[in-house]
Amino acid sequence: MRAIILAAGQGVRLKPLTDDVPKCLVPFRGRPILDGLLAALRASAVTDVAVVTGYRADALRGRGLTLRHNADYASTNMVHSLFCAEDLLEGDDVLIVYGDVLVRPALLRGFCEHEAPIAVAVNTKWRELWSLRMADPLADAETLKLDADGCIVELGKKARSYADIQGQYMGLIRIARGALPRIVDFYRTMDRTKTYDGKDFRNMFMTSFLQAIIDGLMPIRAVPLAGGWLEIDSLSDLGAYEKLPADFLD
Repeated sequence: MRAIILAAGQGVRLKPLTDDVPKCLVPFRGRPILDGLLAALRASAVTDVAVVTGYRADALRGRGLTLRHNADYASTNMVHSLFCAEDLLEGDDVLIVYGDVLVRPALLRGFCEHEAPIAVAVNTKWRELWSLRMADPLADAETLKLDADGCIVELGKKARSYADIQGQYMGLIRIARGALPRIVDFYRTMDRTKTYDGKDFRNMFMTSFLQAIIDGLMPIRAVPLAGGWLEIDSLSDLGAYEKLPADFLD
């Protein structure tokens, strides 16, 4: 399996830690986020790893990684970054992972073994983590609704109540090799003049892209994971996570 890590952004909410390095190199518990993510990938038998760079791409050179570059990182979003590595979306199963997340190796290994054409990891214990990060978890959470077969029918919208949330999207997507050509072709034929959840095509959220796939191409299987995951998006996140047990990601 090939992993593509999306790590083009600076992470302005982590300044000044990102003044000189990209977000994925911010340290967490003594080592860069990227190093922790790579260790989890290696423990999951993922040996082919590519990173999509952007801000301070020079800091990621010389690490033995396949690199692709989003030269427009400052004016685009995750989906655009992913398709800067379009040449890697073929030939093998692909794991797409955000460069600001950490996940327990055993959970990642199980997710990588899932056999659905396209699967998305869903944190079923999200509320415990959000409660550490903010006073009102509902204020930041997004919808994620499933059908009776465990497939996602809606994600990425503003949640009006906890009933709208059966988990939270984790920035982990697995696409089987047989589905990749259909996903790539679907992206190529999307209307570039439309807005997607209020964003133009180049700034489309990944959740908007996944919703478009659900609505117009194929089902997406939700794979429930019970915690063991962190998103490091701000200085306040780093402070909040100091309250977690030392073995939270073991």
